[in-house]
Amino acid sequence: MNGPVSRFYFADRLRLHYAQWAREDKPTLLLVHGGRDHCRSWDWVAQELAGDFHILAPDLRGHGDSAWSLGGSYTLAEVVADLVQLLRQRAGRKVVVMGHSYGGAAALFLASLYPELVERLVVVEGTWPWQELREQKPLPERFRSWVDKVHELSARGPRKYLTLEEAVARMQAENNFLTTEQARHLTVHGLHQNEDSTYSWKFDNYIRTSHPFRISLEELKALWSAVTCPTLLINGANSWVEDPGTNGAAALFPDARTAVIPEAGHWPHHDKLTDFLAVARPFLVG
Repeated sequence: MNGPVSRFYFADRLRLHYAQWAREDKPTLLLVHGGRDHCRSWDWVAQELAGDFHILAPDLRGHGDSAWSLGGSYTLAEVVADLVQLLRQRAGRKVVVMGHSYGGAAALFLASLYPELVERLVVVEGTWPWQELREQKPLPERFRSWVDKVHELSARGPRKYLTLEEAVARMQAENNFLTTEQARHLTVHGLHQNEDSTYSWKFDNYIRTSHPFRISLEELKALWSAVTCPTLLINGANSWVEDPGTNGAAALFPDARTAVIPEAGHWPHHDKLTDFLAVARPFLVG
């Protein structure tokens, strides 16, 4: 199978898209992308792992070819509920899960709250809530900031690019580890063409908002401590996300190990694919 098949399912009244790789008689691997990304961001990883797994790679709500939430709400709770619906409909058994960044944080919630669904877990740069919640501002300040951001986004249209090349350049500026070929692939699958022939990103700008009602650091510690499945936490050496092996986060997990990919940033599965797979594949296949 040279590429994925495009599928859809419904959750919370939204029509959500996912890419499916390989035969269903193999163990299932769920790949969960990060914020402002899309399911085809996993293509290089999926091509390498399709021989071992039946792969489900969803476009999270508000991303890729999935529907936008009409209320503009994109909390981790809603994303996890969408993933539960996908697994209950399409998997029917425990699965292996790998999530990146925002998707990694969602995968941790999934494994904690629904242990009957997750066999083992790889989290790539997904422990950022640990450092974010350590400095969480008081609720009144969070609430006013959220309202201001929503009002700002309501008056702001999607950014338009005159050419595909202009969008590719923006993609490379976001991650300077990317080759031009990688950036073009990610851009082609991450854009749609507008009626005026310009291009815009598929993701909903409202995913940029941070909901004011959030869990506390103590609640996060309790959730992560309840992740009982074998867990691998992978980070890039040059990322803004703190290494969970040194900041204390990894110690919360009953059965976790850590790995740092040298000369990689926030997207180690893009930046150093061979090194990334050398760490992730043996753990994934058990």
